[in-house]
Amino acid sequence: MPSLKELKGRINSVKSTQKITKAKQMVAAAKLRRAQAAAEAGRPYAERLSAVMASLAGKVSGDSAPRLLAGTGSDQRHLLVVVNTDKGLCGGLNSNIVKAAKLKARELIAEGKDVTFYLVGKKGRAPLKRDFADAIGKGFDTAGVKTPGFEEADAISAELIAMFEDGKFDVAHLIYPTFQSALVQNPTVNQLIPVPSPEVSEDSDAVVEYEPGEEEILEELLPRYVKTQLFGALLEREASEQGASMTAMDNATRNAGDLINKLTIQYNRSRQAAITTELIEIIAGAEAL
Repeated sequence: MPSLKELKGRINSVKSTQKITKAKQMVAAAKLRRAQAAAEAGRPYAERLSAVMASLAGKVSGDSAPRLLAGTGSDQRHLLVVVNTDKGLCGGLNSNIVKAAKLKARELIAEGKDVTFYLVGKKGRAPLKRDFADAIGKGFDTAGVKTPGFEEADAISAELIAMFEDGKFDVAHLIYPTFQSALVQNPTVNQLIPVPSPEVSEDSDAVVEYEPGEEEILEELLPRYVKTQLFGALLEREASEQGASMTAMDNATRNAGDLINKLTIQYNRSRQAAITTELIEIIAGAEAL
């Protein structure tokens, strides 16, 4: 049975923690609005770029197709680009992304493929290293960046394209969270390199002539497409992190309130029992006299 002093100390400690979680919830809520607006604003550009890529890819085939579109001719070596957060206290966001990455890796390994990881963000490194210690390759650290953006996406895409051109891998998959709401952030797995050719391009009665040719335009657009996909993944990660953090801190604040109520009831009962015991001792002493 804890003493009254210990109970009072625990109540004060939980109250201090509740103040911290409440403050972090408010900060995450303020950041979420900006991050969500940025993620939603980037989606139409990516969709339109995909439509243009579909139109161009349908006109290019065979040996004339750029390597980023045609691939290496093999699919033996796979690179999983996993986008995690750099900070914790965001619920099960990182664990869900890691779970999706592990599932994809095990599927590829079961098919006899070679798998390596390229990790963006530091929160997913430890759990992936526990299961795939020998498969962890290069990574990109965004811990020192206040809000990762286009410069970071440019640096990551340049490194990935250089690795692809050097023959380090045949296929790259991008694994990142897609923001739906503050409560829902879905892990998404997309092929990044070689750039997947859309099966059906948009139907149009207009005849489009490209100048210069389709191959030259694709040579310019394909790296931009990879960069845009990574930029979108970073935006989605930022919105997902703030949404998950806001939800987690709200739950923590509520749990702290419940714990404070329970501890307060226990404190009051213990205090009342102590007072009752003292009164009984006083009355018994008075009767003895």
